[in-house]
Amino acid sequence: MKVILERQTKETQIALALDMSSSEAPSIATGVPFFDHMLTAMSFHGGFFLEVRGKGDLDVDPHHLVEDVGLVLGDALKKHAEAAGALVRYGFSVIPMDEALSEVVIDVCNRPTCVYRADLPQPRAGNFDLSLVREFLIALANRASVALHAHCRYGENAHHMVEALFKALGKALRQAYQPSSGLVPSTKGTL
Repeated sequence: MKVILERQTKETQIALALDMSSSEAPSIATGVPFFDHMLTAMSFHGGFFLEVRGKGDLDVDPHHLVEDVGLVLGDALKKHAEAAGALVRYGFSVIPMDEALSEVVIDVCNRPTCVYRADLPQPRAGNFDLSLVREFLIALANRASVALHAHCRYGENAHHMVEALFKALGKALRQAYQPSSGLVPSTKGTL
């Protein structure tokens, strides 16, 4: 099932398509090259289709655009979950990239939580402010209503640490959003 959403504000215009059952190549264009690279890695290594077209007030700062993409992706994951019915619920991935190791754990639980731990040795990757990774993850977790734990365990190159994190995010999302046997994976009978 493909979910297609748009968000338009005075600061950004986002168009996003998500299909968790398709491994079609991602197509990302936000005007923020490093962020495009991370979203592409997330989708490709997660094995799901993601298309993002984004415009924003980049002359001010890419913050609004990065956060809003997180909001729209979270909304798309929420819609996917509602349409799919029972899901596996949990996803986990640890990914190395050269000297760096990062992990992501997800619970599709309707209780939005984001825990992000990253002691990045450099504050930027190219001209991308790496503090925006946290803003993206918080927006995604809140709108998708998931518990998201993202941890850059170690590394010497912040680019490697964050890229490993986005790859792990893709794999964890793919795992968590797979259909389950039909039973809600909760002893409560509901999430």
